[in-house]
Amino acid sequence: MLTLDRVRIHSGSATRDEAMAEAAAALEAAGAVTGDYLAAMHEREETVSTFMGNELAIPHGTNEAKGAIKASALSVARYDDGVDWGGQRATFVVGIAGVGDEHLQILSRIARLFGDKAAVQRLKEATSEEELLELLSAVDEG
Repeated sequence: MLTLDRVRIHSGSATRDEAMAEAAAALEAAGAVTGDYLAAMHEREETVSTFMGNELAIPHGTNEAKGAIKASALSVARYDDGVDWGGQRATFVVGIAGVGDEHLQILSRIARLFGDKAAVQRLKEATSEEELLELLSAVDEG
């Protein structure tokens, strides 16, 4: 679901559009979505913000974009200087593509992790993409 090639740590910041484009590109490179998925992410964002609180945004496509999803996958980017997400600060941008209803299970696991402030702090303190993946994978298995 999540592999090292889809985990990034950025020392700076990004715009919301840049962060969404990076998430979509990572999912597309993994073969999980088609090039149409970024537009579907933007459509979702126009109707409801995907900022979830606790420094987390989870951009994903609309239900109408299910045809653009070929496999379930995640991408995770940490922006140490944050992303302005509609007036909120997102440090973590988790791109999601879920086949069928798998995205609901994925969202549930991510919500559990990011609902734990100590866990979020550990994610913020990870010094490498490998360490960040290891911390995220521990939740994925739980």
